[in-house]
Amino acid sequence: MRIHVAVRGRVQGVGFRWFAREAARGLSLAGWVSNRPDGSVEVAAEGAEQAIAQFRAALRDGPPGASVSAVDELPAAAGELPRPFTVVR
Repeated sequence: MRIHVAVRGRVQGVGFRWFAREAARGLSLAGWVSNRPDGSVEVAAEGAEQAIAQFRAALRDGPPGASVSAVDELPAAAGELPRPFTVVR
């Protein structure tokens, strides 16, 4: 299963990308996370359905200091996703 989402709210400057990376690696997911110019964080991830569900829940919670207001679906990310899960700058 694959997701491609934009996480909105107070998600930059609070360690969100590193939080997402560690959560994804702990669930053996492939993919990447990146800050977007609009202040959101973009995430593409692929793995087992249950692991993706757990990851999506983690993204909604975020790390301490974050305040997630929405997790919006984006068009499917094309191509193979990197493994291990990577922070893209």
